Amino acid sequence: MSLTVRQMAALVAGEVVGNGDAEIVDARPLTDAKPGHITFVEDDRYLDAWHHSPASAALVLPHVPVNGRPLIKVLDPLMAFVSIVKHLRGNSPAATSSIHPSAQIHPTAVIGTDAEIGPFVVVEAGCVIGARATLLAGATIGKNCRLGDDVTLHPHAVLYDTTVIGNRVTIHANCVLGADGFGYRTQGGRHVKVPQLGYVEIADDVEIGACTTIDRGTFGPTRVGQGTKIDNLVMIAHNCQIGRHNLLVSQVGIAGSTTTGDYVVMAGQVGIADHLHVGDRAILGAKAGVHKDVPPDSRMLGAPATPDREQMRIMMSLEKLPELRRDLRKIKQMLGLPTKAEGKGETKE
Repeated sequence: MSLTVRQMAALVAGEVVGNGDAEIVDARPLTDAKPGHITFVEDDRYLDAWHHSPASAALVLPHVPVNGRPLIKVLDPLMAFVSIVKHLRGNSPAATSSIHPSAQIHPTAVIGTDAEIGPFVVVEAGCVIGARATLLAGATIGKNCRLGDDVTLHPHAVLYDTTVIGNRVTIHANCVLGADGFGYRTQGGRHVKVPQLGYVEIADDVEIGACTTIDRGTFGPTRVGQGTKIDNLVMIAHNCQIGRHNLLVSQVGIAGSTTTGDYVVMAGQVGIADHLHVGDRAILGAKAGVHKDVPPDSRMLGAPATPDREQMRIMMSLEKLPELRRDLRKIKQMLGLPTKAEGKGETKE
């Protein structure tokens, strides 16, 4: 399939600058674009790469100057590029209602219209699956689960009993939702398991990355709020209440009974201790170790986590420690005080 620049501009409601009749056969990012391709320039950092690119056209912000090739000026080049890629490569064929012969569907389960259920999927007793669900190979849904409309479970995703999933939720491969929380009491010198009798509830428009785990509550639900996006390899423990539109990035670990506000961001490998609250719009940098409540709009770094400006000062001070150590040794020598040789344990007089 090919389109002219003008036709593409109409697709994304953009403004054509230059030759609108130039023909485009594919859409590629700047690093891969060739003649005949359209690319995109998300911000001014990539202007130099665009000027040296062999691409025939680009989606750009309104202020970007012309350099002899046709442009489509839009407010959001990235999302406009996504629309053009989908159009050029063709949308996926519409799913038809189908259940693979190897799928195991309990007779009491209710399956919505236009569902696509792949090989070796298991749907246990009492489940209700909404319309247009896509359950891919090996997905397992326990007893009495409820899934909304337009839910996608990728291969080998596992929902334990009574898990509740909202509309338009995507759960990627090998996720486990609703496993027992890690709850034990020590009695008579042994660790005795506390029964985990709750469930997991996922609100609308949530996406959960591959190999993420979310434990069921002890008695009530562990919840994930509307629009939250969770990356791969994230762990959310029992009784947590995750707010709306959070972004939880790779290898975040959140201990039990922690709550978060709305629009919280946690970068990779953030660790949150139990029974804490992270306020609205807080941003926690990579590897932050959080041991106390985080106020709204905070920006925290480090372990233990501290406000970002304070942590930057600490990091700058750490860089100067070798120099400070040498200066201190010289001062002690000038004062005739005993010192230790650098890198050795002996004392010098």
